[in-house]
Amino acid sequence: MWSRTGVIIGSFQRDLRPSQDDSSQTTQAMTTIANEPSRTQLSPAGDALRAGAPRMADDDRKRKGDAPPGGPGTAVITKTKTQTKRPNLYRVLILNDDYTPMEFVTHVLERFFGKDHEAATRIMLHVHHHGIGECGIYTYEVAETKVTQVMDFARKHQHPLQCVMEKK
Repeated sequence: MWSRTGVIIGSFQRDLRPSQDDSSQTTQAMTTIANEPSRTQLSPAGDALRAGAPRMADDDRKRKGDAPPGGPGTAVITKTKTQTKRPNLYRVLILNDDYTPMEFVTHVLERFFGKDHEAATRIMLHVHHHGIGECGIYTYEVAETKVTQVMDFARKHQHPLQCVMEKK
């Protein structure tokens, strides 16, 4: 608590104003503490507060004489270790169509999937010959974003390119 002339510490007040004799203040503070009633002795009001104080969960068991399963003073400590589950992965696939140019598919693979020119050409030829090709494997949110980006880019350039995702 703060006061006008100083700080109240415990139940005595120390003056913050500069004085010529600090030893007299120390002596006064020690006298105040020595004359203070003991904190271990409870007043009648303190007894009433103590009676209504919250109790520990096992106080009733101790009063009835029931001992815990391991005997008095023993406890079982369990430590649970949480394990994180790996997220589900999804394959992003490009489907073949008869209208989208091969160069556009290669450009999409380079731009949105970070493939180099050779890898993009190889995937594009696989799509051309087999009808479907895998662009990459991602978590759900990333795969969904990539599919949306490719579809929007294809629509913007007026190509019917289809991009889908499937659970791996």
